[in-house]
Amino acid sequence: MFSLKSVATVGGLTLASRALGFLREVLMAQFFGTGPIAEAFVVAMRLPNLFRQLFAEGAFNSAFVPMFAGELETPGPRGGPMGARRFAESVLSALLLVLAALTVVAELGMPWLIRVFAPGFHEYPEKFAAAVLFTQITFPYLLFMSLGALQGGVLNALGRFADAAAAPILLNVVMIVVLYTLVPPTFDAEGHVTARSGEILSIAVTVAGMLQFLWLAVTCQRTGMHLHLPWPNLSPAVKRVMVRMVPGLVGGGVNQINLTVATILATLQPQAVTYLYYSDRLYQLPLALIGSAIGVVLLPSLTRALRGQRPEEAMRIFNRAIEMGFFLSLPAAVALTVAALPIITVLYERGAFSHADSVHVSYALTAIALGLPAYVLNKSLSAGFLAREDTMTPFRFAVIGVCADIAISLSLFPFIHYIGIALGTAGAAWVNCGLLYFTLRRRGYLVLDRKLFRTLPRLALAAAVLGVALWWGIKPLQAFLADGEAVRMLALAVLVGGGMALYLVLVIATGAIPRRELMRFIRRG
Repeated sequence: MFSLKSVATVGGLTLASRALGFLREVLMAQFFGTGPIAEAFVVAMRLPNLFRQLFAEGAFNSAFVPMFAGELETPGPRGGPMGARRFAESVLSALLLVLAALTVVAELGMPWLIRVFAPGFHEYPEKFAAAVLFTQITFPYLLFMSLGALQGGVLNALGRFADAAAAPILLNVVMIVVLYTLVPPTFDAEGHVTARSGEILSIAVTVAGMLQFLWLAVTCQRTGMHLHLPWPNLSPAVKRVMVRMVPGLVGGGVNQINLTVATILATLQPQAVTYLYYSDRLYQLPLALIGSAIGVVLLPSLTRALRGQRPEEAMRIFNRAIEMGFFLSLPAAVALTVAALPIITVLYERGAFSHADSVHVSYALTAIALGLPAYVLNKSLSAGFLAREDTMTPFRFAVIGVCADIAISLSLFPFIHYIGIALGTAGAAWVNCGLLYFTLRRRGYLVLDRKLFRTLPRLALAAAVLGVALWWGIKPLQAFLADGEAVRMLALAVLVGGGMALYLVLVIATGAIPRRELMRFIRRG
């Protein structure tokens, strides 16, 4: 089940979603800029997204998916597809009850939540009030998307990766339509967009969550996994999921926890929330395309190999996942670090988004991109524990990573402000990565094969040469990158496309991944 083709399927659909997401962010930057309403909306998106990604990428990928995949592999009348469906339905009903209660409590206590997650907003009453209102509107998005995460876990365990990966496209489509048609670009006396525009956009977020949930429900039904809603029952299986979810919420969602820490600190500096937000949106593109795509495909594949008593296959899958993560993440990290300013300038700098904003965002992007390879590896390395239903080890390491993030960010914030926050996020990723790797090696869960030892230094060399080439390639393109809309888009396309082509040539030339082997891997699917 694990192959480059499967990862490419998930990554390709994620790319389509992220491409639409870029259009969404470009429109947001143009209409909202980096002003107070933009900051309030970022917090309104960050809070439900924190819980959503903890459920979608943490709890269910760490607890539900291995158990559901295990039910599929269990022989007999109580196992197989029917047993797996009964298990999913019992978890669905219990999860709905918990999420409904959480949503009600959050809606009632939203002013206090905003004081915790955006302490710097309290000094600006209008910004604080907007953040409370927007988050109250967007918070039901958590309910729909967390239930959708369960449905997506079912589809992934069945090998239907494309159906689940396509769902996020709906969010971007809805928000783009709203930005183009329904959001009135009205501005106050200081030139900032009014709260009414943010309110309409917040409603669009919740509507999009509902549509994604319905899409996944219909898709599950078509695969023969039509999930009914029985009366909530805390069966032993449901209790096992919930117990394993608790550490998985942190272990699988360390990225979002670190981003939340960053947001809390950033509210203490005007406009820092939006600087980090726009840099994070660019950073999330390769992270989603590479790390999340590999993790989505790897976990059920690794689980089924281990449950089927095929340890050699499991180790081979694990090594190829790590190799693929390095192959794809190293050039992305180099490009985002070296070419941060041209990328930000071309994509965002228009309307209410100034060149000064571009410079600030590029500093944050350069810093946070240093942690990209580590975050991608964390998605693969965590699967080595989660496939064995061990959620406590990633949980402990995630807690250490969060502590490292806070320590680095607090140490650097007084001196370099929001850049220190971005460096804290990157540093925490490497701390977590190191802990996961050495523990896997010590327990015998991961033995690097000869092919991986041969490939990694060559990939590093290719990425280093790419960085030098991009550095020199920017200079002759600078005039074009500052020209009109069409010219600078073309210049960026030349820079990025040329860099990608050069990297592939270097990978083949160094023998890191021979051309025939790569093509054979793709054809095997």
